[in-house]
Amino acid sequence: MNNEIDPSKNKLTRSKIARAKAHHTTVATPDLWSVERLPPGQHLTEKWPVLDLGIVPEIAPRDWTLSIDGIVGGPVVLAWHDFLDLPQVELRSDIHCVTAWSRYDNEWAGIATSTLVVEFPPLPDRAHVVLTSHDGYTTNLTLADFSNSGALLAHSWSGELLAREHGGPVRVVVPHLYLWKSAKWLRRISYVSSDEPGFWETRGYHNRGDPWREERYS
Repeated sequence: MNNEIDPSKNKLTRSKIARAKAHHTTVATPDLWSVERLPPGQHLTEKWPVLDLGIVPEIAPRDWTLSIDGIVGGPVVLAWHDFLDLPQVELRSDIHCVTAWSRYDNEWAGIATSTLVVEFPPLPDRAHVVLTSHDGYTTNLTLADFSNSGALLAHSWSGELLAREHGGPVRVVVPHLYLWKSAKWLRRISYVSSDEPGFWETRGYHNRGDPWREERYS
C-alpha cells in the first residue's frame, strides 16, 4: 500500500517516531494478562485524548463510502445507507493508547467486524487486512485480530454519532490491541494474502500491538 503522509510535517508525529526508535518492547508477565484490567504501563483517564497525524478529514455521512476488496465476488463500495442497512451491534469496551493512557467503558454502535467478514467474505488465501483512512493513514492486522469478537466499525460513541476528531463518520475499534490499530476516518478495507505493515509499523511500532504484552515498539 502506498503511504501518502509525510511525517516530517507534524511535530507530534516526529516525536512519536523518535520515541519508537529509542525504545524496545518489554513483555509483561503472563500472570498479569488474565487478572489486570489496566494493561501494564498504562494510566486511566476519563477524557478521550485526541491524537492524529495533523490531518483531520471532514466527511459528511452522506458523502462517506467504504471500499472493500480482496473478497469473494469482487470489490464492493458501500454508501452510508448501505452501511446502516447491515446488522447493527452495540458494544462496550476499554481502549488503550500506546502513549500510555486508557479509558474504560466506551459504548459503541456500529457493525461488528465478524459480521462484515460474513457478509463480504475474504478470498480463501487472504489472512491479513490493511485499513486505509481518509488522511492516508494505513495499519495492518491479521484477519483473526480484525474479526475478533469485540471489534467493530463504529459510527457512534456514547449514544451520539462519532465526532470528527475521533474518526467519524466511521472508525475501526479493535479494543484488544493498542489504539493505533483502530484506524480513524475509515475509507478502505483490503484483505491481502501477506502482511503489509502500515504507517506506524514501518516507523518503529510493533507489528501487532498487544497492550498486555506491552508490544509498543518493534
